[in-house]
Amino acid sequence: MGGALLEYWKRGDESFTIVDPFLEKAPEGVTLVKERSELGDKRFDAIIVAIKPQMIDDILPDYAPVLSDNGYVISMAAGASIERISKVMGHAPVIRIMPNLPAFVGKATNGLVAGPGVTDDQRKHAHAMMERTGTVVEVDDEDQLDRVTAVAGSGPGYVFELARAYVAAAEGIGFSHEQARALVLGTLEGTIAMAIDQDGQTLEELRNSVTSKGGTTAAGLDALNGDGAVSRKFEQTLEAAYNRAVELR
Repeated sequence: MGGALLEYWKRGDESFTIVDPFLEKAPEGVTLVKERSELGDKRFDAIIVAIKPQMIDDILPDYAPVLSDNGYVISMAAGASIERISKVMGHAPVIRIMPNLPAFVGKATNGLVAGPGVTDDQRKHAHAMMERTGTVVEVDDEDQLDRVTAVAGSGPGYVFELARAYVAAAEGIGFSHEQARALVLGTLEGTIAMAIDQDGQTLEELRNSVTSKGGTTAAGLDALNGDGAVSRKFEQTLEAAYNRAVELR
């Protein structure tokens, strides 16, 4: 995920250095070093934490000295609190981000929360960086970021599963897999693009605009969610994902 975001971050004015003992080659324009000692006495305006949460206590303390006096930390380490990151980074101000999988194609939906001591300039800078990868939703606290995780962080998985079931159903009424995939993914892509373009209309209004009384869409919608089963299932899905995010704090 860090590599996917970096491809879009590096389009800005900042210069980036990666520390990674296993990476063989950095993206064009990015400096790569294998270990902390290679940084020498360099200082950085921001340090981006893109490691597994269980590695934080062992790795991050060594990087506190290379953060500039007015610097801040951006963390995408899932489940690692602002308080924990700040403590191991010498009580530096921390912004947590929650990107999602479409970052790989520049269509991420990112959550962002700023911790204590983050300046307005730092928040704006982090926001601008994340906007290069897609859209940004700023939230007020880390509990809300866990809810972003449930909706957007895990969301691509839900969408892929819905698309998989939709494609399988299309195959079930006679289409080949290739035909079903083209029909379903094209319909999803076009419909979402229309919803974004027509943001002055509610999703209910858009749904109704394609639903004629007694028509095929009405029959399909009644079978899909006439009893509210899909709505309830989505409520249960988000609640389960949120609860798991809380457990992992």
